[in-house]
Amino acid sequence: MARFRGSITKVSRRLGVALSPKAEKYLERRPYAPGEHGQSRRGKVSEYALQLREKQKMKYLYGVLEKQFRNYYKKAVSQRGVTGDNLVKLLERRFDNVVFRAGFSPSRAGARQLVTHGHMLVNGRRVNIPSYLLKPGDTIEFREKSKNMDAVTDSLNKAPESRIPSWVQVDKAHQKAVFLSVPEREEVQEPFNEQLVVELYSK
Repeated sequence: MARFRGSITKVSRRLGVALSPKAEKYLERRPYAPGEHGQSRRGKVSEYALQLREKQKMKYLYGVLEKQFRNYYKKAVSQRGVTGDNLVKLLERRFDNVVFRAGFSPSRAGARQLVTHGHMLVNGRRVNIPSYLLKPGDTIEFREKSKNMDAVTDSLNKAPESRIPSWVQVDKAHQKAVFLSVPEREEVQEPFNEQLVVELYSK
């Protein structure tokens, strides 16, 4: 599947949200949009622009391109409950996202690489599809030959316990985790308003 190849730091500055650990450092120094007039841009933002910005935040945060994101939205609409909540829950169930949430990688992009390069197992079977949707009770772990990679060990050592959510149980010693449950919307602390995205697609 194609992936975004541009500067994630520039996108982060444009959207006003850190999309990677590197971008977080840049935003601390330059909390404004890129370009010559980044600091001086003012004016009323249209409703459409606000909705589009929230969609971009969600897409870039979870590393999903437009076609797949729209498919998630369609699936969210078809499910019972609040469409926006359903959309967030689907994104949180992605394999690469749970690898990131477990602290195996400091970023979702890094987690996606761990999955696509075949380092990860789901319930003992190799799965190399980042968009694979986990179910409550699924166990994720590294292949035997992929265990104790320096990058993973370093990420686990640096990941504070407070960053690991309640719906993921992590065994750092054995580098494995269990996806305990699909999180409720209020449990997901991310800087976007999915309701604006629903309004955008509902037009």
